[in-house]
Amino acid sequence: MNQDQLDIVATKPGFIAALDQSGGSTPKALKQYGIEPTEYSSDDEMFDLVQQMRARIISSAAFSSDKIIGAILFEGTMDREIDGIGSAQYLWERKGIVPFVKVDQGLADEADDVQLMKPLTKLDGLLARAVDKGVFGTKMRSVIKAANPAGIDKILDQQFDVAKTILAADLLPIVEPEVDIRSTTRAKADELLVNGVRERLDALPNGSRVALKLSLPVEPGHYSDLVKHPAVVRVVALSGGFTREEAVRDLAKNPGVSASFSRALLEGLTAQQSPAEFDAMLSNSVEEIYAASATG
Repeated sequence: MNQDQLDIVATKPGFIAALDQSGGSTPKALKQYGIEPTEYSSDDEMFDLVQQMRARIISSAAFSSDKIIGAILFEGTMDREIDGIGSAQYLWERKGIVPFVKVDQGLADEADDVQLMKPLTKLDGLLARAVDKGVFGTKMRSVIKAANPAGIDKILDQQFDVAKTILAADLLPIVEPEVDIRSTTRAKADELLVNGVRERLDALPNGSRVALKLSLPVEPGHYSDLVKHPAVVRVVALSGGFTREEAVRDLAKNPGVSASFSRALLEGLTAQQSPAEFDAMLSNSVEEIYAASATG
């Protein structure tokens, strides 16, 4: 594990940009960006367009290591180039931003009020490619719909089992058991989640380090024990459907927690904007998210 990159993720003020929309979420991301489904007719064309969007964001002067410490890429983005070099290499060598890659293959059907990750059939090969391309860490998402102890245990068992495989590949895992912000039992789910995460952190082999990506909690400061845990490199929050205004407001109430926003980061950016308009909008978004991330 690259020590310089680990030091940045562990200690540098800033946030992790989430640019990892995959097959299921890409049409929504493109529509938000001002590109309608009628403007592409195949998955290849869709992913070409989203790569253009991501390259425009990453290469913008507003997307800098002054405030952004890391960026999570989709596998397809990792495999593509920006300005003639690999996307992960571009992030680190040109921008000084630590590259991560999403490794899950989507969500399974809901059971026990949760959605586990689908079987990670490509994991070993993906991790080997990630190491080869200079990626520092990974991210994997599952979703908690309600405060069901059995379901939450299954989510966390799966997340931490996969995390151990990722650690064995000398990569830093970002564990992401998202709590659905629309859940009517969200506060209780937050409580069960923190208790379950703490138990599994305590059970990790000595010296193991992970990052956590969690939904903004109902109770401000709810993740303070996790922020201080010796096995945790960093706790970041996802926006989870909140607007940027809502997300930065709630994030600022949680000292020690940084952002890892996707939709809230890209809010207001469109393909139709001029370079100056695009950079100004992205700069404003970065400034707001950074300010809310710098509370602890």
